[in-house]
Amino acid sequence: MNTFKNHNTIKIGFYLAGISNIIGVLFFSKLFTNSIIPETDPSVMSYFGLIMIIVWGFAYIAVAKKFENLKWLVAVFAIEKFCYGFIWTKWILNNSVSVIFDKDILAGSFYSFYGINDWMFFLFFVYVFFKIEKTTRKS
Repeated sequence: MNTFKNHNTIKIGFYLAGISNIIGVLFFSKLFTNSIIPETDPSVMSYFGLIMIIVWGFAYIAVAKKFENLKWLVAVFAIEKFCYGFIWTKWILNNSVSVIFDKDILAGSFYSFYGINDWMFFLFFVYVFFKIEKTTRKS
């Protein structure tokens, strides 16, 4: 018996985080044929970086059913999402997305909102971490 009233909702959140990473990268990179994404920010979004985003997505999915036993891994997920959100915020404040849209609409769309997605899931993972913490203290 799990101790979370909203266990299924949280589980779905993990699945959504994973699917958004996997499908998002595959779609916006046009199955890794869109050179504009890695050319735009090669230090973060190289092809290797995009593959690692997919790997993180599989990690989120892998823990979806047992997240309540993996508090510190959930914290790692939050840190990872914070890093991507922070880098995106810094990038978006110092670059023009319209230039990327002129080159490729999918790459422009990707750079317009990938950080919003990361910030949203950062908040989700922080929420889950503290929910686990609160629950384990009661036990």
